[in-house]
Amino acid sequence: MNDEVEDLEIRLLLEALYGRYHYDFRGYAQASIKRRLRQVKEKLGFPSFSAMLEGLLHDTTVLPHVLSYLTVQVSEMFRDPSYFRALREKVIPHLRTYPSLKVWVAGCSTGEEVHSLAILFREEGLEQRTMFYATDISQDALKAASSGIYGLDRIKLFTQNHQRSGGKSSLSDYYVAAYGKASFDKTLRERVVFSDHSLVTDAVFGEMHLISCRNVLIYFDRTLQDKTLKLFGDSLVRRGFLGLGAKESLRFSNQVGSFLDFDNEERIYQRRET
Repeated sequence: MNDEVEDLEIRLLLEALYGRYHYDFRGYAQASIKRRLRQVKEKLGFPSFSAMLEGLLHDTTVLPHVLSYLTVQVSEMFRDPSYFRALREKVIPHLRTYPSLKVWVAGCSTGEEVHSLAILFREEGLEQRTMFYATDISQDALKAASSGIYGLDRIKLFTQNHQRSGGKSSLSDYYVAAYGKASFDKTLRERVVFSDHSLVTDAVFGEMHLISCRNVLIYFDRTLQDKTLKLFGDSLVRRGFLGLGAKESLRFSNQVGSFLDFDNEERIYQRRET
């Protein structure tokens, strides 16, 4: 099959995914989408994208498999420790001036980042005045995030990251280990709202003081990146903070004028007053 026909099949499949189930991946980077769709096609044994489209339209059990490949579920606690150290040392002093706080982890995946932020805010004495909002388009990811259970084999890396981020306690204070799993303290989730939210199709989520959305925009095309960054700007209080991933930047966005470079090395930005 030539590339032109395959690209047409993919466009039709993405249109069907949006029209039938309201999941919109049409603005995602083409190369990434094609690679992931090829993986799920092979996994499910479809001979072509047209056959997968047929299955997607008429067999609802196909959808979760497709979503699991199209949504990126790779994370770790305190990933990129220098980012969390910058939040701790540079952003937290500003957040202390507010009587109450709202923090949004957009594209929360399986919850490693929101747990990291809950621990950081607890260590800094801000947890009880903060509401955390963890959103994703994947119901499976949200279910995993709200459980707070991770493989014990991952804890060594989590612990190292926590220490390097400037952690003021031992990570072991926050979980119980049993049967090869680490179950994180449910009190870390008492002030977390887990919610289905699409950065592509849904509206402003609320007035936030900090939005952390890392390693999500790299999967969007330029138009969708700009749309999402405008959503973030509209969702932040004046002088609120936005944290992006190490390979993401506002530099070439049409939203660059809405933000100040707060910590360019760690990709932390601050919304302008106006």
